[in-house]
Amino acid sequence: MVLLRPGLRLLLLSSGLVASVCAADPPSTPPDESVYGITVAQEQREHWSFRPLKPVTLPAAIPADWERNPIDAFVWQELSSRQLSPSPPADPRVWLRRVYFDLIGLPPTPAAFDEFLADSSETARRRVVDQLLADPGYGVRWGRRWLDLVRYADTNGYERDGDKPSAWRYRDYVIEALNADKPFDQFLTEQLAGDEIENVTAESMIATSFLRLGTWDDEPADPLVDRYDQLDDVLRGVSTTFLGLTLNCARCHNHKFEPLSQIDYARMLAVFAPLERPRSDRTEFDLPVGTPAARSQFKALQSRADEAVKHVNLQLAELEKIVRERYLANPQADLAADIVEAFRAPEAKRNDAQKELVKKNEKRLNDLVIGAHTADERRQRDGFQAALKALRETFPAALPRGYIFQEQAGAVPPTQVYRRGDPTTPEGAVEPGIPVVLSASPLLSVTAAKASATSGRRLALAHWMTDPQNPLVARVIVNRIWQGHFGEGLVHTENDFGVIGDTPTHPKLLDWLANSLIQGGWKLKDLHRQIVLSNTYGQASGWREDAGKIDQANNFLWRFPYRRLDAEPIRDAVLAANGTLNSKLGGPGVYPKIAAEVLASQSRPGNGWGKSSPEEASRRSAFVFVKRSLLVPFFELMDLPDTTTSCEQRNVSTIPTQALTLLNSEFMNEQARLLSERLKREAGDQLEKQIDLGYRLTLGRPPLAEELSQSVKFVLRHQVSSQSTESAGALAAFCLVLYNLNEFFYID
Repeated sequence: MVLLRPGLRLLLLSSGLVASVCAADPPSTPPDESVYGITVAQEQREHWSFRPLKPVTLPAAIPADWERNPIDAFVWQELSSRQLSPSPPADPRVWLRRVYFDLIGLPPTPAAFDEFLADSSETARRRVVDQLLADPGYGVRWGRRWLDLVRYADTNGYERDGDKPSAWRYRDYVIEALNADKPFDQFLTEQLAGDEIENVTAESMIATSFLRLGTWDDEPADPLVDRYDQLDDVLRGVSTTFLGLTLNCARCHNHKFEPLSQIDYARMLAVFAPLERPRSDRTEFDLPVGTPAARSQFKALQSRADEAVKHVNLQLAELEKIVRERYLANPQADLAADIVEAFRAPEAKRNDAQKELVKKNEKRLNDLVIGAHTADERRQRDGFQAALKALRETFPAALPRGYIFQEQAGAVPPTQVYRRGDPTTPEGAVEPGIPVVLSASPLLSVTAAKASATSGRRLALAHWMTDPQNPLVARVIVNRIWQGHFGEGLVHTENDFGVIGDTPTHPKLLDWLANSLIQGGWKLKDLHRQIVLSNTYGQASGWREDAGKIDQANNFLWRFPYRRLDAEPIRDAVLAANGTLNSKLGGPGVYPKIAAEVLASQSRPGNGWGKSSPEEASRRSAFVFVKRSLLVPFFELMDLPDTTTSCEQRNVSTIPTQALTLLNSEFMNEQARLLSERLKREAGDQLEKQIDLGYRLTLGRPPLAEELSQSVKFVLRHQVSSQSTESAGALAAFCLVLYNLNEFFYID
């Protein structure tokens, strides 16, 4: 096989020759293992994350006043071995605000604070946690974390950044699955192979949108390379999300650091090779989804309805043709002779001038023809139109549609190992499989899925991943949940459990939690419950010099980490405080207002950003339309991640433009005004009561005496300086201050 120079390949591609050159005779024999494979030594299999999960013995001799559950025992063991001790418990009010934001992404209401603080029973905290885990906001908060990981967006990226039709249904699937506490092994399987499982549903098919979430270029320079890039994106998403492996780095050569080869890469790529993007040329489609029976029935009913409509339309068209030809044969003075001649000329023989005349006068002629019907012809026409209306009313109800791949029927072409990752240089065919380092039998046992007529390759991969013997999947998801609560995972490189990734700070705890997850039926809510009810999670966040000298980074959890809220909880908390937050779930993305100057700065100014009513725009931030080339500026400023790659942990920046936006933006000033109206409405005319309620709604506590005094002085002084006896502007300014306090943006 001759390796084509890039310029020559593009030249040949434009004439359609490259595809024929590559497809003529690709090697059907396996690739040369000495070049593309690696020998995995036993010591490499002994890397901590590649070892199978084994039972873990709980530590003994833990102080009774510290251990609330096994998590505390493991943390104590690591702390005491380093001459460290845990911090005292957080204030109950602090703990409540912390757990609310962690589990549902919203602050507690003043009533929730009062109820919790009045309950001194042993079960008070568990009651709160159970209530939050049952709240629909749990799926919204943790669904948004999952969407970060799978690089969710509603558009394709690149210059035109076209919409992904029906992609929002995947976002809703994630939220609903988490709220229903769908076992994680099922959650994984549906996203990989929801169209191949035994009981296919609309929900399980929509889940496979996970495979199609990446960027997509609708005008690639090299379609052959683009096709390979699409499959690479799928592989990267799967291996990173579920396995915590950088297998994609073995695309062009054996991995430089991990025991992963190009053959490993190609075998995994073969799992996804049957996937095809539904499209016509470069226009994408979504597809109807549902059970096989529902889809089959809908297709049959739709076909019969379409045939009936076609039959009536043909009769109607024949009638109109007769009337039209009669009119043109005996035209009135309504049409000039050259126009009549243009219409009567056969379409294929019209000159340019006639074509232009036809285009300009088509509607006019149609109107004239309608008036030329005889009474009997009008009755026939009305009858046909009535029949069409009746037929349309009997059309089957449309199935929901999903942004999913499909597999084409027939044999799957062999997947090749490519020299230097170039899809024009096949070097040998491989079967679907998994990395050698993770299994002595790397080839997957694949059975074609009968119900869906698909290859069954993805289902076989999902079965291997969710097997309790798989060393990675349970560890990876447990670590992600831990990171969501503590800011750092027990493994700090959440997307990389390989040799160059970090080692666990608490290896026994990680494996105990992974085993517990599997034995508990892969239920994530139980895992959350264990974590947030532990004394480890319940510690105060204050800094201690003695502990900081030993463990400055708090790797061993001697305190709870002080953390800034993510972009979405910040915005949602602003809306919740002033009472305008719309808690409606699901549906197409909504469009908060974006400044005209920002819309005009796009490569296609103003394109692709809709308008929502104020009520719709005030929904939870997870439901805001995610446009890759135009993130909502407020979110981008608060570190919403890049949507082109998997984000395992968001950056947290502190920059001047954040403060300027929070003080001066139209959005924040409008929200402060709405909060001031709520304070007047609910607290009456007394300024001290308004200020007290403002503190409770934004910070979850009453003001201290000094804070109340200073706040009153601030409002009165602002009233005087504005030369107005109306306190609305002054109170709104005070509300804006509350929204800008560190205490509002950070959780202890």
